[in-house]
Amino acid sequence: MADDRIVVRDLLVRGILGTNDVERKSPQDILIQLTLFADLTQAGRTDKLEDTVNYRTVTKEVIAHAESSARFTVETLAADLAAICLRHPGVKKVRVCVEKPGALRFARSAGVEIEREAGTVG
Repeated sequence: MADDRIVVRDLLVRGILGTNDVERKSPQDILIQLTLFADLTQAGRTDKLEDTVNYRTVTKEVIAHAESSARFTVETLAADLAAICLRHPGVKKVRVCVEKPGALRFARSAGVEIEREAGTVG
């Protein structure tokens, strides 16, 4: 497989994420980074959308899930988002980073980064 990547950086959504009462009460900012690993060789030759991964479609699904899932942990949300990405044809592997801006004093954000490969996610 080619080592090609599609990147979506700094996707900012609002959703319920966390364990304490304040976090469960109202949506907060969630920052998402996606790296979709796919062979983009054919798309580079043909200039046709059907020969690549439609990152707009992937991103719409990621946003909808992050805004509606009300997860307790960033780990679970990241795993959810990885599974969504891997359902798309052509995505062989994904790296997902989910961060909560302002979650820690003196830190811009705190979160997790995971990688999953096609065929390894349930």
